[in-house]
Amino acid sequence: MKEKNKIEESIAALEKKNLSRKDFLKLSGAAAVALAVFNIPKTAEAALLKTKTKHRYGMVIDLARCVGCESCTVACKVEHNVPVASPKDLARRIEWTEVYFKDKGEYPYAKVGINPRPCMHCENPPCVSVCPVEATYQDKERGLVLQHYERCIGCKYCMIACPYGARYFNWAKPDFGGKLREEALNPDPHPQIQKRYKGIMEKCTFCVERLDRLEAKAEKEGRALTDKELHLVCTCVSTCMGRARHFGDFNDPDSTVSKLARSGRAFRLLEEAGTEPKVIYLREA
Repeated sequence: MKEKNKIEESIAALEKKNLSRKDFLKLSGAAAVALAVFNIPKTAEAALLKTKTKHRYGMVIDLARCVGCESCTVACKVEHNVPVASPKDLARRIEWTEVYFKDKGEYPYAKVGINPRPCMHCENPPCVSVCPVEATYQDKERGLVLQHYERCIGCKYCMIACPYGARYFNWAKPDFGGKLREEALNPDPHPQIQKRYKGIMEKCTFCVERLDRLEAKAEKEGRALTDKELHLVCTCVSTCMGRARHFGDFNDPDSTVSKLARSGRAFRLLEEAGTEPKVIYLREA
């Protein structure tokens, strides 16, 4: 606790000084990342007790059904105007939801392991704790981890703090290939879809623009969202040919995601980190 107080005092002192952007990032980086570590609950139970959101939207991915087609990645790029990287820029590509392939076993029993990975939208997100300008934030009503693009200074603290590698930096000016997809549906683009620019971070949003439209429609009709409606919110879910992905509200014990999360095959990535990810995987066997 004493160490945490010292870190907080150091950051406050830095903010009071008239430092340049470069100097601030240089001096406060280590302190901000360290503070995020202190903010992570020591146990999963601590995170659950801390979280009291109206909804707890999340995803379940069945590894036994994922065929590695990467339709989720392609659909996400189209939906959110994420540029396609050229062969020479693959190391700096942006993929809000990504599929990793890894060799498993040895000949003659070798096979390829398929690991799809969107943003985990953690209950206790370290990327939020380290952001010095509060550009990355957590939606307290729904638990989604989102971003104010106009506030981002591109310090990359969130990229360093994320244990899942789910944050991406715009190394160059994004090429959206003309009009934004959101503009075709709405003359006022959703803040999570609007044009990004060089020098800032971006990430998966669980298709919050679709969720917002659906929630507004349900509220206008004076009803609650159904599990079937929620299932089709995320474009990566609706385009999954193997039906490996499911989206819904974990606060609803009767939702599909809640039922699948109670499976004996269910697990979460890096649970020991205390981030409490809201993406749950089902083992192949």
